[in-house]
Amino acid sequence: MSLRASSVATATSVWFPAARSVELRTETLDEPGPHEVRVRALASAISHGTEMLVYRGAVPAELPLDLPSLRGAFGFPIKYGYASVGRVIASGAEVDSLERDDLVFVHHPHQTEYVVPQSLAVRLVEDVDVEAATMLASLETATNVALDAHPRIGDRVVVLGQGVVGLLVTQLMRRAGAALVLAVDPVARRRDVARDRGAHVAVAPEEADDAVRVMTGGVGADIAIEASGTGAALSQALELVAFQGTVVVCSWYGSKPVQLPLGGAFHRHRLRLVSSQVSNLDPALAPRWDRRRRLAFAGSLLGELELTRLVTHRFPLERAAEAYQLVDEHPDETVQVLFTYS
Repeated sequence: MSLRASSVATATSVWFPAARSVELRTETLDEPGPHEVRVRALASAISHGTEMLVYRGAVPAELPLDLPSLRGAFGFPIKYGYASVGRVIASGAEVDSLERDDLVFVHHPHQTEYVVPQSLAVRLVEDVDVEAATMLASLETATNVALDAHPRIGDRVVVLGQGVVGLLVTQLMRRAGAALVLAVDPVARRRDVARDRGAHVAVAPEEADDAVRVMTGGVGADIAIEASGTGAALSQALELVAFQGTVVVCSWYGSKPVQLPLGGAFHRHRLRLVSSQVSNLDPALAPRWDRRRRLAFAGSLLGELELTRLVTHRFPLERAAEAYQLVDEHPDETVQVLFTYS
């Protein structure tokens, strides 16, 4: 059954016209096409990693956009974001997988309303917490990291960086049966959250070497996962793993140069350096795992993990500039920052 909007509508969206600059724009929305739905946003999450690189202008300008909902270019201006939750308010004549009032997650920038193909809208169970659901993209990323890390029961794992993705990886490593999950982050607040969310130990970066040495009897960790977005953490990860250990890199550094000490532990200890990026799965897992299975598993975690406790700040969209400035200048005060929509 077709549920069409009665008239052309407008929406408010967040754009970055230049580095560290935020602008609210009014956009005209067409009625949904035959296979499209119009969604009214309820909440959306700022990515404290990739999105903040975009905000700071730390992404190569020539890099192509990788989501169909994004607009502009990394060289600015750009409309960027990928964690929106809302309700379907209208649909095209041939939409068959969604109905009016369905709660959905969409990889879409921060915008009050938008029109997208039905294939881009992930239907959520009705009783899911809206704020928790904004973290579905981060959960899918964390799931991909876990699949790339291949943890075994009894493994000793270090997770460097306890932002949202790092905290989710910490929980998944504990659920996977790791005998030791050691979280590393310079921010005391995030270390406290990590302990509360399943880390056996949480320490500052300057304490990590001694902590791993003591807790592994000098052997080192089996796996180190770099989720902080800093080259220093990646360098440290190489020093924390045991002989033939694995270092998984899930951070994206954008245009920031990273220098690694490859002449010492990395070479002599035969370390394995693995890149984890959510656009693709480990080919070794095919055909048993695909993106649909990964998304379904990540979605199942929405009702199992206490995700709303990761939310530290909520801003109405009208205060978007203030929200980005907070994350940029005071990361020690934040974990997950959300936009709310009236």
